[in-house]
Amino acid sequence: MTREDETIFALRTTANREDQVMDFVSSNAVKKKLEVHSVVRPHGMRGYIFIEAATKADAEQAAFNIPYARGILASPVKYSEIEHMLEQVKHEMNIQKNDIVEIISGPFKRENAKVTRIDKTKEDVVVELLEAAVPIPITVKMDAVKVIRRETESSAPAKEEESGEDVL
Repeated sequence: MTREDETIFALRTTANREDQVMDFVSSNAVKKKLEVHSVVRPHGMRGYIFIEAATKADAEQAAFNIPYARGILASPVKYSEIEHMLEQVKHEMNIQKNDIVEIISGPFKRENAKVTRIDKTKEDVVVELLEAAVPIPITVKMDAVKVIRRETESSAPAKEEESGEDVL
């Protein structure tokens, strides 16, 4: 099966609700055991997500009764039509617990924080702002942070105090 043979359907959504619709569609597909191979939201395109499914019926069932989903377009989309919007990304983030990160997007942009928990399946990290008077856990996407300092046990050599006395 070539890329051109795969069946891709465009699902209209409410603008800025694409991520929510994607979550609902993928969980619906799993629950109903539908032949949905992938759900994609092209970066920078608002109001649409793409569903790769075996049949239009599978795509419609995955999108059935989902909030913010406005309906599947009548004809399938050719891969060549959306290929320029897609980018294959190997998503291996090197973030560890206790890393010091800079938040690079969102309302806390340019704030430094300490990583307290990592959820690789959801690609989320829970951080606590360093400048905050009271540490409040904030959940952000992994791609919204940049590691600026690694906190490991071996990062700082232990300093031994010298007493000035020689022990024999």
